[in-house]
Amino acid sequence: MDETPGLGRFIPHGRGAHVDDFQTGLVELLPRLRRLARVLRSGDADAQDLVQKTVERALAGRSKFRAGTRLDSWAFTIMRRIAIDEGRSAQRWDRVVSPENEATARVADAGQADEDLRADALAVRRAIQALPDDQKHAVALVLVEGLSYAEAAHVLGVPAGTLTSRLVRGRQSLIQTLSAQGVTG
Repeated sequence: MDETPGLGRFIPHGRGAHVDDFQTGLVELLPRLRRLARVLRSGDADAQDLVQKTVERALAGRSKFRAGTRLDSWAFTIMRRIAIDEGRSAQRWDRVVSPENEATARVADAGQADEDLRADALAVRRAIQALPDDQKHAVALVLVEGLSYAEAAHVLGVPAGTLTSRLVRGRQSLIQTLSAQGVTG
């Protein structure tokens, strides 16, 4: 009997099917999807919802995935499109989300050193979230996820020069915002 290691064994298979590279790759990509979702969404629940929708759409659109394509870039593109669509929808409904309460509760339980670190991390996260979408997505893909400029440009569907400009403006804005708040390092 062939046991599938790790989380892949929890993916339902068809009769006689096996967990293939696509499913395995998607499962292995989950931590990176979660990390990117936390940058694109203000609350953990919203971030988790974004990951869930991304995985669902990736599985549903599996036939559109081409061999030789990077699965991470493909999934990040799906996530970005969902985030943009939901952002438009939220603007139409004028929805206000406040992540401060959840973050403040977590910080209150931490020690002083952890509190300072968490406060800085929260300030960075808020500063990234406050960036215009084009800069936020560029910063998230390159600085948070570690994609190359070429990969991030492909995910965003823009020329590399445009991505570079967005990163420069995003970094400058982050430096100004965080310096004004006394966040260093």
